[in-house]
Amino acid sequence: VQLQASGGGLVQTGGSLRVSCAASGGTFSKYVMAWFRQAPGKEREFVAAASRSGGSTMYADSVKGRFTIVRDNARNTVSLQMNSLKPEDTAVYYCAASDLIIPTMTSFPDQYSYWGQGTQVTVSS
Repeated sequence: VQLQASGGGLVQTGGSLRVSCAASGGTFSKYVMAWFRQAPGKEREFVAAASRSGGSTMYADSVKGRFTIVRDNARNTVSLQMNSLKPEDTAVYYCAASDLIIPTMTSFPDQYSYWGQGTQVTVSS
């Protein structure tokens, strides 16, 4: 599966932004989908994940209550709605897909086999 992320940009503290990821070349509904982010000089970190149906979600504590992951299996897309943004949310955001035999939402990057190219999100103070 190929993943294409889009929607990043510059926003002020407290603002909102939505990033999206379009999938192609695979059966989208068989993948657990997730968003990760990586700030300069830091390791890639988990942000959110959605189960194959989208009925279950998981979030990092740092974004819980502010970010929402939503997938649309009919359109082969997964998006991340980000509200109440903070400067520490500044990073390149990556979408990722996992096709583990036992489909599990996980925060470990090495459990995801497919990655998009990333989209920059910058939150100004």
